Amino acid sequence: MLEHTKKHHTEDAVELRFLGPTGKRDEAIGVLKALGFVDVTETVPWRDCFPYTDEQFPGVCLAGARGKEGVTQRELSKMTGIPQRHISEMENGKRSIGKETAKKLGKVLNISYKVFL
Repeated sequence: MLEHTKKHHTEDAVELRFLGPTGKRDEAIGVLKALGFVDVTETVPWRDCFPYTDEQFPGVCLAGARGKEGVTQRELSKMTGIPQRHISEMENGKRSIGKETAKKLGKVLNISYKVFL
């Protein structure tokens, strides 16, 4: 049986988002920085960092989750009952991943099935 991967300890963090008067923006940022907060307004949305379309993304997630668990397509096929050819097609964006299939994959790969939908 596959082991759950260990989660690395990360510092507890919270992201805050506020609406307020434009003139007080710099003052609010200054106060929050003094409290140890970091201004992340210049960050890039995560989807902009990946060159995948919405149709390709579930297959990329499947390939990544499979790789994370160290499972081949053939092994995943045996574990789920999904033909290896279908797994290959899903990873290459040639076959969609339905909800029931996503649930099977998520259970075996120790990941939420929702990432495949």
